[in-house]
Amino acid sequence: MNPTYEEVCTDKTGHAEAVQMEYDPSVVSYEDLLKVFWESHDPTTPNRQGPDFGSQYRSAIFYHDEKQKTAAMASRDKLQSSDRFNKKHIVTEIATAKEFYRAEDYHQQYLQKRGLAHCRLC
Repeated sequence: MNPTYEEVCTDKTGHAEAVQMEYDPSVVSYEDLLKVFWESHDPTTPNRQGPDFGSQYRSAIFYHDEKQKTAAMASRDKLQSSDRFNKKHIVTEIATAKEFYRAEDYHQQYLQKRGLAHCRLC
């Protein structure tokens, strides 16, 4: 099932808006990518990122192998034990990556197309 944006926004499909990244580990490590992930959003807010809310905006890391899973969990646990979020609980889901569906063209670079601020990662 390749869900539409409208279907995902119903909170009934279980899908999340996510970025699938391909990277060269000889250039950047997975741990460095995790660091950027944690620094680019609030992982203590369930189902919300900035002005957007709904289960599709949940904080999530979708891993492709056990090494990524272990690294993601270790980075989450280290961050949770720090004072960075004033002891608020990190709610980031860490789950196996399943099929990735590319968003429709009209939703690609959504904010940029509207002349609004955009994600630091885009």
